[in-house]
Amino acid sequence: MRAYLKTAAMSAGTVGDSPLFLLDYALRLLRVIVLLSLWRAILGNSTATGAMPLGAVLTYTLIGEVFAYQLEARTSLPNAFWEGTIVLRFLRPMGLVRQFVAESSGVWLVHFALFSIPLLLLSPLLGVDPRPASPLAAVLFAVSLGLGILVGLAIEVLFAALTVGFEQPVWLVHQMRMAVGTLLSGSLLPLAYYPWGLGELFSWLPFASTAWAPLAIFTGAGDPLRLLLVQVGWVLVLWPLTNRLWAANREKVVGYGG
Repeated sequence: MRAYLKTAAMSAGTVGDSPLFLLDYALRLLRVIVLLSLWRAILGNSTATGAMPLGAVLTYTLIGEVFAYQLEARTSLPNAFWEGTIVLRFLRPMGLVRQFVAESSGVWLVHFALFSIPLLLLSPLLGVDPRPASPLAAVLFAVSLGLGILVGLAIEVLFAALTVGFEQPVWLVHQMRMAVGTLLSGSLLPLAYYPWGLGELFSWLPFASTAWAPLAIFTGAGDPLRLLLVQVGWVLVLWPLTNRLWAANREKVVGYGG
């Protein structure tokens, strides 16, 4: 455990190596402001308009950005493939996936401290109530967020295994994963607003377990029991599948990594 904590600390120390991360924060804040403005323009001032009340949608949008890194569950795995450093990680006396999780955890904590907490403090100025729908929703959100991270990490490693197995360009697969994830996860647009019942259909898919499930629980927009059970189901399905595919394709990494 000490090795993973040290890895997380070292990874956290690299966040501020470039001043461009401040520009990223500015752009993310601008995105939140634009999205909040768009929802107000679309839904108007009524608190009962649409599939979700305006206040719930605004909270959904804000909390989605506060926990954006956790909901996306991205790691530096694509970079390691591209740079060829993935091979060196096999030499470390640490689990490969756990290495990337430790590195990501350090980065997540820094971004949460430097951006997410200030964004929560700014929420009254943005006209958003950041509180959960109820105290129980807050507790269940924490559980759902943890399950969502597990599902997201499983998807990350699964796509990595497919990238290696089919010898596809790493960034092509990565961009495809991000595009599909944005569409199906509900991270940008709540699934409750998808037309023709697509949101209900997508809510059963693993991508929805990463973002829609915890955010819907937080805002009271979905049945917590069903959402949690779906998340647990995908954790139990994806991780054995992911481990099997990775074990079957990991030997190809040497030739693939360059």
